[in-house]
Formats: sequence, C-alpha cells, structure tokens
Amino acid sequence: MNTVINIKTKRDLKENAQKTAQELGLSLSAVLNAYLRQFVRNKAVSFSVASQMTPELENLLGNIEYDISRGKNVSKSVSSSKEMKDYLSSL
Repeated sequence: MNTVINIKTKRDLKENAQKTAQELGLSLSAVLNAYLRQFVRNKAVSFSVASQMTPELENLLGNIEYDISRGKNVSKSVSSSKEMKDYLSSL
C-alpha cells in the first residue's frame, strides 16, 4: 500500500529536482523512493555529486587543447630547476 510523505522545500529546488529527474527519464517520486530504499538498506546517509565541468571550464580546456595541438602557448619541457630558471629568465 502506498502512502504520502509531505516535505517542505524551496520551490526552485523542487522545480530543479523535477527537471533533473525528467532529464534522466525519472519522476521525482521515483528518485526519492530510490533514496529512501538506499537509506533503509544502508542505514546511513550519504551524498555525492558526480563531478562535472562547468561550460566555462569545458570551453577553456577546449581552447587549451586546440593551442596544444598547434604547438602554441606551450612551454618547453624541463628536467631540472636550473633548466626551469634559465627558461623563465629567457622570457
């Protein structure tokens, strides 16, 4: 038999959670039920966030990869502190 849980949360949080669940092909109810099952099974609370780059960081890294592929804005490799000092002094 199903039952209802009422919780209070910010409107924008609920809307963003619903949107995210929908993007994953799930309902918010299915997501919350999965979390509750995990909570009961593990008797622990855990939160994790999948690491994701921001669009700005992706763009920056794309520019860096492009420069590397063209050999532009790339320092030569060095194998000692003296070599590094000499290289930096030459700039």
